[in-house]
Amino acid sequence: THARAHLPAAGAAAMDVAESPDLQAQLAAAVHALNHASHPSARLAANQWLLGLQRSPHAWALAVSLLASADHPSPSADLLFFAAQMLRRKIQSPDYSLPDNAAQLLDALLVAARRFCLAPPRLLTQICLALAALALRAEGGVDGLFARMPHLPDPALLELLTVLPEEVAQDESGDTGVDSATRCRFARELLMHAPAVLEFLLAQSEKPAAADGVPLHERNHRILRCLLSWVRAGCFSGAPASALAAHPLLTFAFNSLQAFFSFEVAIEVMTELVSQYQELPQAFLSKMPYIREVLLLPALANRSEKIIAGLTSLMCEVGQAAPGLVAEGSNEALSLSDALLRCVAFSSEDWEIAESTLQFWCSLAHCILGIDEQTSKRNATQELFLPVFSSLLDALLFRAQIIDIDEHCTGRVSSIPDGLVQFRLNLEELLVDICLLLGAPAYINKLLSSGWGLASQSIPWKEVEVRMYALSMVADTILQDGSPFDFSVVMHFVNILSSRTPAELNGCQFLVYKSFGDVIGSYSKWLSSSKSNIKPLLLFCASGISKSISSNSCSVALRKLCEDASSFIHEPPILDILFWISEGMGEGNLRIEDEEEIISAITHALCSILDKELRKTSLARLLCSSYSAVEKIIDIDRDELLRQNSSAYAQALNIAVRGLHRMGALFSHLAMSITSGLIDDDTISVLFGIFWPLLEKLTQSSHMENTSLSTAACRSLSSAIHSCGQHFQILLPKILECLSMNFLLYQRHDCFLRTAANMIEEFGHKEEYSVVCVRTIETFSSAASLSNLNSSYTCDQEPDLIEAYANFTSAFIRCCPKLLSHLARCLSCHFKRQLYALQQCTKEQHL
Repeated sequence: THARAHLPAAGAAAMDVAESPDLQAQLAAAVHALNHASHPSARLAANQWLLGLQRSPHAWALAVSLLASADHPSPSADLLFFAAQMLRRKIQSPDYSLPDNAAQLLDALLVAARRFCLAPPRLLTQICLALAALALRAEGGVDGLFARMPHLPDPALLELLTVLPEEVAQDESGDTGVDSATRCRFARELLMHAPAVLEFLLAQSEKPAAADGVPLHERNHRILRCLLSWVRAGCFSGAPASALAAHPLLTFAFNSLQAFFSFEVAIEVMTELVSQYQELPQAFLSKMPYIREVLLLPALANRSEKIIAGLTSLMCEVGQAAPGLVAEGSNEALSLSDALLRCVAFSSEDWEIAESTLQFWCSLAHCILGIDEQTSKRNATQELFLPVFSSLLDALLFRAQIIDIDEHCTGRVSSIPDGLVQFRLNLEELLVDICLLLGAPAYINKLLSSGWGLASQSIPWKEVEVRMYALSMVADTILQDGSPFDFSVVMHFVNILSSRTPAELNGCQFLVYKSFGDVIGSYSKWLSSSKSNIKPLLLFCASGISKSISSNSCSVALRKLCEDASSFIHEPPILDILFWISEGMGEGNLRIEDEEEIISAITHALCSILDKELRKTSLARLLCSSYSAVEKIIDIDRDELLRQNSSAYAQALNIAVRGLHRMGALFSHLAMSITSGLIDDDTISVLFGIFWPLLEKLTQSSHMENTSLSTAACRSLSSAIHSCGQHFQILLPKILECLSMNFLLYQRHDCFLRTAANMIEEFGHKEEYSVVCVRTIETFSSAASLSNLNSSYTCDQEPDLIEAYANFTSAFIRCCPKLLSHLARCLSCHFKRQLYALQQCTKEQHL
């Protein structure tokens, strides 16, 4: 009877079909199969049938019949939930029009809300979501809904009032068919009822326990959820500051902080209020002593992370909303600062609590630093907060320490957890602010004067490591300040670490190497100003480079030392250490990027040698340290038995690739030294005489089939061409022929095209090489891999090859303009497959 009375005017026939026992039985079976069938095919078939039903005209009446009918026994919970969900989806979908009489559908849903007000929450929520969606779309839907609300039981009314404001901020991409104007109208109409809603919520908050059959803690949680929705919708907009701060619902939310069940949503309510209304931080700041003493300190003692995290979030929101208020230094402000200091220092498994405070501390620091330096206010404020930020630095260093490392377990390399890595990355801005507030000398003194024992066995390495990290993070600030810096403590630890063998190192000390490497790289200019520091620093870098976790920081530090100590880096004892480092790279344990850093560093040092003969022999020696790695792979080409050993062959290939990358790094750095006049032509001739014969043999070997090897060989050749251009000029025909022949053999290796483009860029403008340039482009264009590129689809499958060929033809156009007719002939032979390349070329020069 209820269902028929509230049936939308979609036709009586639809109601009769919907009430058909067969259809309802089919629906029940399909819902049961969807949720409980063990076989995927049964669930798929049920899902397809239900989708079809949802699209049918009978879906409206069928869903209403199931939800609003008082038949006994009641349908299953799954079936009722599906009916409510189906109605909500049909209302929200732009593919279906609302029934002619939406008011009747509204009444039917309200009947269902009354009926299931104490049902499982997810069912009531779906019904209320359908009501909210209908109110948004129907003409006069908001007023019509509020006019009928007095007939709803309190639990249903609370849930409906909770979901209604959520429609205001609903993501339009997920709820199509509603434009922004309609949403704005809905929001305005909704807020007209805000006073009545707040009055209802206040009455609910004052009800005695279990007045409506709902436990008190659960009802309070629902009240706060509803209040949060209305706060987000702007229910207090326009309210006077004094009235808002003293509002009984705000008091109710604050008092709910002491109830564990409603704590989280109470925090959300107050955080939202503070972020929206500028007048509230003052009111909340006055409550900080209570929050600290009554709520935070017991939570810290009991290690209740949920409470600590929530209070931290609220206090940070208050502080960030009014940093100027905090900077005034009232007792309440200092109570807030102390409370947040305790939250930072709280030790937990992750770093989320400490990390959530960083923005507040930065805001406060920026506020203090923004005060005019010359004023007494700046001096007084800075002096008041110096102890706070000094304690903050202690707390941050404590939380940023590496954890779970046994300092007495040797030989094990440890790593920093991802959460700590992220926390440290986010600390940089705040550490700089603390350094500015404390002053560079005080900051340095705080990091380095910790009373560490001089005996290496008693050193707290985890503490040392985090302090070196904090020192490297503010290097730019300290260098800019220019205050004197005593590096004796740093050098003391450098000497201890570099004297230890790998077997003596524990997991913590491997990470210490990384932090000291960062410090050495950051302060290399100051450290290298003393000649006595150079040797121990280089020995430290040599030791740190051999460890994977510190290899990058130590290789960068080595390069910076070689650049900053150029006045005495070329002395014989120092050169011996550098050659020792270079010769140790042959084992292939480092990353290629780190090896290139090291070679660049040593090349820079060797280029600063004043004696021409010594400089020449030293650079040749450095090049030869990589020569042997490539030579071995050529020997394997002559020994089939060695190549059949796949493990040994793969290792030899890897070592050769690294050797080629190191050669390329050497020539890349030489190019800069040649430009500055540090390297003479005789030195280049010697290096060229070592490099080219080796590379020529390699390019004629079958190893070029390996992509990594051929790419490394081409890259080193390109670097050599840039630095030794005139020496390669006479070899241009041979090199271009070698590149084009290798490309015909290994047509997926675009490196040959890229290197040929470099050769054309360097020498293509010389008329004597026009024939070889034309022959090269004809050879490349005839390759099967390019002739197969006859559609946009096949071009998309080979983007690197297409890009390399386009770059080559582009270089040909720019450098060989007199030979454009030859290019046009090559392209016209396979015009479709070359169209992409031609389009790229025309961007460089009009044809």
